[in-house]
Amino acid sequence: MLANNSNDDQKCKIRRLELADKNKGFIELLRQLTVCDSVSDKEFEDRFKELASEGDDHIICVVEDNDTGKIIATGSVFIEKKFIRNCGKVGHVEDLVVDANARGKQLGKKMIEFLTEHAQSMGCYKVILDCSTENKAFYEKCGFKEKEIQMVKYFP
Repeated sequence: MLANNSNDDQKCKIRRLELADKNKGFIELLRQLTVCDSVSDKEFEDRFKELASEGDDHIICVVEDNDTGKIIATGSVFIEKKFIRNCGKVGHVEDLVVDANARGKQLGKKMIEFLTEHAQSMGCYKVILDCSTENKAFYEKCGFKEKEIQMVKYFP
């Protein structure tokens, strides 16, 4: 359960992704973030099991609205194990999205806090993420700062 007891917190809590969440709008929510083609039940189950086998090194969290049963927020963090910094670890926050109809309820902020606290509890010395220019101010409010640049190469 989330920390404070506002009405929204009583309706919504952050939890790990479950297999049944595919039918609660999880894929549709991801489409509000980026390209997400249709995923069959089998593909979803296979990927879910693959990620679940990584335990706490890769978690996907969701917020389910208890009134509607729909997934209204999601985000993930995976832990990269390094040789630098005394074989340190880095948390990578990915795929954070709050449903357009649920924005303004601090769900994104709570999700970021949950994911960064998880990374810290796993021994990470930092947490990093990529975001659009439009979302920069939000992440700065969450304690992140701009550092260097991102490069990408997509494959056909």
